[in-house]
Amino acid sequence: MDRDVPIQAAIFRPKDMKANDRGGGARTIPLVTRKCGSAEMINGITEFDPGASIPLHKHNCEESVMVLNGEAIVEIDGQQHRLGTNDTTWIPAHVPHRFINASDSQAMRIFWTYASIDATRTMIATGEERAIAAEHEAARIFPRGAGSRPR
Repeated sequence: MDRDVPIQAAIFRPKDMKANDRGGGARTIPLVTRKCGSAEMINGITEFDPGASIPLHKHNCEESVMVLNGEAIVEIDGQQHRLGTNDTTWIPAHVPHRFINASDSQAMRIFWTYASIDATRTMIATGEERAIAAEHEAARIFPRGAGSRPR
């Protein structure tokens, strides 16, 4: 892999990082992105308030999502499935899906990974397509030493 800048590993501490408000009771913390030197993938954490959900959408690449804590409902291609802590999905490119917090009293957190640094999200209701990286541009990757490089 040709690069002008040497690649260095990074450590992220989500508890110290700023979350992006996605609206509808969902907040995302981007972790591995181009900003840390990733050339192939993107990942992060999204937290949902009780009862919150994200709209039906699809991506131009594969996605895997693990429930970190809480109870989720995932809708994949019109089928709903209940998920609990550590349950993990694999969603092929172009398959409509969404996540819903199944609890009315507890937050739910997911860890997601896109198989492409150029991942996009297309909203099913409107057809609007956005680059995942553009959604995260406002996030600071290394606030107050939260995502520091090992020494």
